[in-house]
Amino acid sequence: MPTGETFTAIDIGSSKIKTIIANFSESNDIRVLGVGTSASGWVRKGNILDMDEFKKNLDHALSEAERMTGEQITNVYLTLSGPVIESVTNVGIVSVLGTEITEDDVNRSLDMAQNGVDLTNRSVLKVIPETFTIDREPGLKNPVGMAAKKLEVRAHIYSIGSNVLANIQRAVGDVGVGILDMYPSVITSGEAVLSKRQKELGVTVIEIGSSSTNIAVYEEGALLFSSVVPVGGEHVTSDIALGFRVSIDLAERLKLEVADLAFSPEDDKDVEIDLAKFDKNESHSVSKKFLTEIVRARYLEIFHLVNAELKRAGRDGMLPEGAVLTGGGAKIRWVLPLAKEILRLPASIGVPEESEYVSGTSVSDPVYAAVIGTLVMSRRYSSHKRSIAGNFSVSGFWQSVRNLFSKILP
Repeated sequence: MPTGETFTAIDIGSSKIKTIIANFSESNDIRVLGVGTSASGWVRKGNILDMDEFKKNLDHALSEAERMTGEQITNVYLTLSGPVIESVTNVGIVSVLGTEITEDDVNRSLDMAQNGVDLTNRSVLKVIPETFTIDREPGLKNPVGMAAKKLEVRAHIYSIGSNVLANIQRAVGDVGVGILDMYPSVITSGEAVLSKRQKELGVTVIEIGSSSTNIAVYEEGALLFSSVVPVGGEHVTSDIALGFRVSIDLAERLKLEVADLAFSPEDDKDVEIDLAKFDKNESHSVSKKFLTEIVRARYLEIFHLVNAELKRAGRDGMLPEGAVLTGGGAKIRWVLPLAKEILRLPASIGVPEESEYVSGTSVSDPVYAAVIGTLVMSRRYSSHKRSIAGNFSVSGFWQSVRNLFSKILP
């Protein structure tokens, strides 16, 4: 049965803003109460291009989810993505203050891991421990309570441009909600689609988003490596638009409704696609074979870039549980055979449906993996007590008040 505590997560992507309101059962299964989506056409590669339009889209996604639940949301968790997110791996070492390791010692080691990392004009989003070492005994997952004199942590440090973050905080505050915590989507998707066994044996999650592709590698139950490559679904759409000399909107429809990756050079058969069926302003036909060539070429690039990152991590072709694909780009037809061919790994589509933490969410779609994973991580790690203060402005304050009352009044 539900615990009664409600969590709200918002995924700010380059193509869509997704809001999920949910609570958890006593066994930690998620029960989705409300879902809201809107276009985020004024976000490019994680940067806000038009603040007013972005706030309208953000408010629309939040209001849509609120209408489904009948609740007014005051605080949210954010998922951020795009090339604006950077990650660095570093080591932090501290002396243990008492006779055994406490949570304070762990927190100090995570703080020390940030020393020496170039964070000029950047703000830290999250510091995620990989493994701990105590008195030269490596490979520990949770050292709290153990006797030691020295504690060492190897940690992944995720950061974002300070100005980008300030703009996001200001926009969220202006629509009348506070931010409880923020997560990079490169680490949240795996929480929604992976099992503990997969993380133990070795697996990579590949989230093909709009402006970028996220890669996270897990082994022995811990995050081993993560990376962001600046190529995603919007590049496929642009290629189609340029190749066929059509609008971006029509190119997007062709990608979603017609395109696939099942191309064989020996196949002489071709099909003509009547563009008038998709856009009344178009009157000519285009080649399905040429469409496949265009889309396949970009996906080949994406998977070769992913494989290069896996090679950098020393895990190319060496992950027993293979690759789990999420994000909107994972929904194109025949993507799995191509992923298996290039990555030389087993491949599957990851949906937030059945894992240790997610069951029957009613949003069994790979595009929701990151936002559902944020709910899982929020439940597990966050205090859910107070919001992160954004930059204060008088105009922003009164705009927040107006938005708040517009949600209350009929």
